[in-house]
Amino acid sequence: MRDSKSLFEAACRRIPGGVNSPVRAFRGVGGDPFFVAHGKGARIWDVDGRSYLDFLGSWGPLILGHAAPPVVAAIVEAAASYGAPTGLEVDMAEAITAAYPSIELVRLVSSGTEAAMSAIRLARGATGRSLLVKFDGCYHGHADSLLVKAGSGGATFSIPDSAGVPEPLAQLTLTAPFNDLDAVRAIFRERGREIAAVIVEPVAGNMGAVPPRPGFLEALRELTLAYDAVLIFDEVITGFRVAYGGAQELYGIRADLTCLGKVIGGGLPVGAYGGSRRLMSHVAPLGNVYQAGTLSGNPLAVAAGLATLAQLRDRDVYKRLDALGGELERGLRNAADQAHVPLTVNRVGSMLTAFFCEGPVTDYASAKRSDTKRYARYFHAMLERGVFLAPSQFEAAFVSLAHTEADIAMAGRAAAEALAAA
Repeated sequence: MRDSKSLFEAACRRIPGGVNSPVRAFRGVGGDPFFVAHGKGARIWDVDGRSYLDFLGSWGPLILGHAAPPVVAAIVEAAASYGAPTGLEVDMAEAITAAYPSIELVRLVSSGTEAAMSAIRLARGATGRSLLVKFDGCYHGHADSLLVKAGSGGATFSIPDSAGVPEPLAQLTLTAPFNDLDAVRAIFRERGREIAAVIVEPVAGNMGAVPPRPGFLEALRELTLAYDAVLIFDEVITGFRVAYGGAQELYGIRADLTCLGKVIGGGLPVGAYGGSRRLMSHVAPLGNVYQAGTLSGNPLAVAAGLATLAQLRDRDVYKRLDALGGELERGLRNAADQAHVPLTVNRVGSMLTAFFCEGPVTDYASAKRSDTKRYARYFHAMLERGVFLAPSQFEAAFVSLAHTEADIAMAGRAAAEALAAA
């Protein structure tokens, strides 16, 4: 069997950077990625025979753990793809609309990027407006209009954050700091009647886990209603993760459009976007907002997602996830205290991030104060102790139902040793 070193060398010859997504590279922490052989429960094994306690969870969807028997059985039974409707798609639509009162109609797609891109197109088509408001550090996929960074002021136009994104397209996106209501209000005062939508991760997960301040989401709801703009919640990460009804259930706020992914695919590629019947009736073939996908509603992904959701309908599972997440948070805080290392732990349920800086961390600017060099040392020290985290300071860790109290205790001991060494 080839080892990770030879596989990475071969990958670099045929795949840009040796990885099929930049987040898999170890560029931010140094070294080369290992290659996974298989996973089971809360653990993965690499091709070199090493075992790791996994808190990456395929970047969030594996809320039941790796190779959960109900999910595997569902995939085997549904092992086909038709490009034509199946009953599974109807079952998934029923499950999503039952969990999210704000969603009356839902369209399945193949990724979170596609869901966000489609929701934005729908918002623009329904309102007849062009401008989009997003927040610094919130990632909504790699569609052109979303790959932007902030200008010098709260209401300035953005510039492209990636080569290949035309500047006139990027200028249709306005940015503001997450949790900064004054900046958002300033944008709406200046350009409110041109704004089609505000898109936000209700709990940020792509600058590390950053919860909304009290009143932030409520104010976004009020502003968008006042200016007849569409409020889009990107719940690709939080959907069915922080609660069965996602962040909207947790915080008691209904968005106009919701983007979903991750958990509803049970580890397979899937996405969805949905909202009121009024808005979703603009989508083809009912309306003139075109969106299509050959493999949308793929039976494999939908079957895996339905099997996952079936295990989550008992809301008591979220109490367990929160308890495990709380234990991990306490373990990390205690480890940092023992090592006298500045550490801020943000957590919402079973997703959390340990930032290597003094707190609080409330937005992208405060997250960027983190000591990334120390995080890199910590990452490798944890890996040496058999704990796998995201190879970036600015990502979330995820606890699954496959993790045990013993696993969490083991991670806490590893963190104490790793922080002392880092």
